[in-house]
Amino acid sequence: MSLRHFPASLVCVAALAGVVYSQPTPKTALLVLSKHDHTLAIVDPASLRVVAREPVGNDPHEVIASSDGRTAYVSNYGFGAYHTLAVIGLVAQEALPQVDLGPLRGPHGLFFADGEVWFTAEGAKAIGHYSPATGKVDWIMGTGQNRTHMLYVFPSLRRIVTTNVNSATVTVLDKTDGPAGMPPPNMPAPPGSPAGAHRLPGPPGGDWNETVIPVGRGDEGFDVTPDGKQVWTANAWDGTISVIDLNGKKVTATLQAHVQSANRLKFTPNGKLALVSMLAGPDLVILDVATHKEVKRLPIGHGASGILVQPDGARAYVSCGPDNYVAVIDLKSLEVVGHIDAGGDPDGLAWAVQR
Repeated sequence: MSLRHFPASLVCVAALAGVVYSQPTPKTALLVLSKHDHTLAIVDPASLRVVAREPVGNDPHEVIASSDGRTAYVSNYGFGAYHTLAVIGLVAQEALPQVDLGPLRGPHGLFFADGEVWFTAEGAKAIGHYSPATGKVDWIMGTGQNRTHMLYVFPSLRRIVTTNVNSATVTVLDKTDGPAGMPPPNMPAPPGSPAGAHRLPGPPGGDWNETVIPVGRGDEGFDVTPDGKQVWTANAWDGTISVIDLNGKKVTATLQAHVQSANRLKFTPNGKLALVSMLAGPDLVILDVATHKEVKRLPIGHGASGILVQPDGARAYVSCGPDNYVAVIDLKSLEVVGHIDAGGDPDGLAWAVQR
């Protein structure tokens, strides 16, 4: 693989496949999955150079970093054929023992919150979380929907949003205050139970109320606005975007965005722009969130999947699988300013900050 050259005014890099790197992991790192090579590339975002590659197992799709930036978790998907999470120590740059999810097959979407790895399991029509501290999956919740794919966990841990691709729905889960199984206050006690038994305080944890919201067909990539009030989901089969009001738990707008084969949707940190990638499209579609209007179609390659926006909002990174590179987007000029050669068929991206 040859290096890619750009004008001096552009940021450009390349990392040669198969080379063994010995550079230490930077305190702030970009993580890039290669589905073709079955590796995780650790990239220095300052130089855009790959400093290490680690094996991650079959069909890696999504990656997330722990809150301390020292560990990465990768979902080995296989459309339900696999049931593991790969674990990478980012400081020592080493593959650690994988997490076997057992019957929770087809792990895909990942989120790290409260010291737990939250994940979807398409084959089980469920979401769950794995505790690195105990080495166990300690919570599972079924969705009853087909291809529960991506998810977002709110900082309060009391609301979860997930897309269900083949059911054309979004599930919003809200945690209740009472213990699991607690009947409503006006319900009589079950026959034969001691008086007031079902009113006694139960174990902590509560139950979850699930609201299933119909959206467009093939909904997959989505994001929550920075203010936590809306969900935008890109509907790949319809080419539309559904805007969901989370307070009312209903679709309030359907945007004719012409994003057929849409794969991911991400907001900029200031909430002003939405970026949409398309698996079979040459452009990154950029939308104005306030007006719902298209700002630009930015040519980036021959198809794209994963999107990551830097926390400071300066750049976005877009995995362009058919072109075997990650496009680097300047979010001020809305132009491509470089490429990263992080392995064949790149997909999932994550940001890791060592603390």
